[in-house]
Amino acid sequence: MRPRLPTDRLTERPDHTLVGVIRMPESSTSPVTSIARRVVWALLALLAAVLIVYAGRDGYRDANGDGMSFLDAVYYSTVSLSTTGYGDITPVSTSARLVNVLVITPLRILFLIILVGTTLAVLTERSRQAFKIQRWRSKVRDHVVVVGYGTKGRSAVSSVLSDGTKPERIVVVDTDQSVLDAASALGLVTVHGSATRSDVLRVAGVPAARAVVVATNRDDTSVLVTLTARELAPDAQIVASVREAENVHLVRQSGANQVIVSSETAGRLLGLATQTPNVVEIVEDLITPEAGLAIAEREVDPGEVGGSPRHLSDIVLGVVRGGKLFRVDHPAADAIERGDRLLYVRKVTPAAEE
Repeated sequence: MRPRLPTDRLTERPDHTLVGVIRMPESSTSPVTSIARRVVWALLALLAAVLIVYAGRDGYRDANGDGMSFLDAVYYSTVSLSTTGYGDITPVSTSARLVNVLVITPLRILFLIILVGTTLAVLTERSRQAFKIQRWRSKVRDHVVVVGYGTKGRSAVSSVLSDGTKPERIVVVDTDQSVLDAASALGLVTVHGSATRSDVLRVAGVPAARAVVVATNRDDTSVLVTLTARELAPDAQIVASVREAENVHLVRQSGANQVIVSSETAGRLLGLATQTPNVVEIVEDLITPEAGLAIAEREVDPGEVGGSPRHLSDIVLGVVRGGKLFRVDHPAADAIERGDRLLYVRKVTPAAEE
């Protein structure tokens, strides 16, 4: 049987080899808190050893021959757990020696682990990450993958988070480790690698994702990433951005459901600002998810079926029926039907006011 050769395909690697590729978010704990916890655990281990030794003090012999006091128990436990061991106090009875083997020695190991916890934390980080990666890959479904964490990618993540998506259900793919560190600090799952490679997108869970946001800096990269993502996820919602309008049809042909032309959108806003700056302010408010007004989508309430969207208390902009959008002034949107979804303007409450 021929030996299996090493492979560069990420999807064929064991989970523990993906630690440098996938990074799971860590719970943030201050250094002072971490050190304080370790000191407390070390003191508890020392206290347990002191009580055990003092309870069995008759089985120990002191070199002074004056018996085993509580201070002697503290002294013996300290030098024993720290592996110093001067030999002036020794267990002589069978029970005392048995306690040293079964109790004091494990406490000594625990004490040393706590003292060198920082070093051990580094050594065990790969094991913890590998376990978290394995658990995440087995459970992740219906998440959002964001390719590129530049200005566009960060704004897209902010918008997705404002819609109620949990940070751990957002995966960021990028080749720049510094931006991935920033994403990880927000609690996002990160994947280091080029999204033009299908195995990188597989590791990011694109086949099981509900949406893919392509926010790269180059239009040709957007085309290739979109094409690869569509092949892996035929039913996912893929939204891509391009810099030039002439490349929109290429990205659409590659499989994108929606294409945003960043340069033209910015240009339109700049042009509007010269004549109607208040219009630009409203548009900015609508596309900024943190506060003010925002455009949202919701299901139709049973009591709204048959009525006109213009008569609702919400400001309705359009009706989604069968996956197709009808503006509110379209004849098809005159009456709301069962199963429709409404695009409307909602009030966003800042987190500080909640």
